[in-house]
Amino acid sequence: MPAAAQPRRRFTRAIAVACTGAAVLALPFIGATAASAATTETPATTLAGYPNNLDGWIRQSLAIMAERGIPGTYNGIYRNIMRESSGNPKAINLWDSNAAKGTPSKGLLQVIDPTFAAYHVPGTLYDPYDPVANITAACNYAAARYGSIDNVFGPY
Repeated sequence: MPAAAQPRRRFTRAIAVACTGAAVLALPFIGATAASAATTETPATTLAGYPNNLDGWIRQSLAIMAERGIPGTYNGIYRNIMRESSGNPKAINLWDSNAAKGTPSKGLLQVIDPTFAAYHVPGTLYDPYDPVANITAACNYAAARYGSIDNVFGPY
């Protein structure tokens, strides 16, 4: 190959590499733009019309609790949920003393099945993994045992 053709070939290869690199760098930005558009959709709601998320589950539970005279506040419920399950309605504890006895703690507020059965509130699903049923039963239990979920600051 003539010496004059070598710089041209290197220049062409450098341009190709630079363009490929620019395309690779641009892909995350294009993807992020498309992904951010998806986050503007309205979240699904529960049958009662509350958002189907932690805020909605707490608010729906508070409405049921108010009807039944069960004390508790949003902040008290939220604080305990964050400590017990970090907001995961499918959380299950398979390592503590309850689990060792065959009754693991379940759901947002880590309720064991016998406690859920004893403190289940009619009008909620009979499912310890259902967020509203779990919150409402746990708050009903906390009210009977501690006066309110607001008085619970550790495992209960």
